[in-house]
Amino acid sequence: MPVKVIMTWDIAAERDQEYFEFVISEFVPGVQRLGLQPSEAWATIYGSYPQIQVGLLATDVEQAHRILASSDWALLQDRLFGYVKNYSYKVVAVRGGFQF
Repeated sequence: MPVKVIMTWDIAAERDQEYFEFVISEFVPGVQRLGLQPSEAWATIYGSYPQIQVGLLATDVEQAHRILASSDWALLQDRLFGYVKNYSYKVVAVRGGFQF
């Protein structure tokens, strides 16, 4: 059964430009290379919610956990941590509509 890795974070102060360059040039290609398929990205405009939410699809929970436990994921995640704060993630079953 397909699953979604839902990640949320806030962009670190004064890092907006570098963050967006990293996401486009390294993060998205990196997650695709690992076998996850980006499905959505949301930005919070108003309210006290995480600034960014990203959804990545995996074919099943085993694939998601294998990727998230890999050293390549750890390297990519560590690079992301240089640009964000308040990071969290969860693996959930895919369902229709917005998932938080």
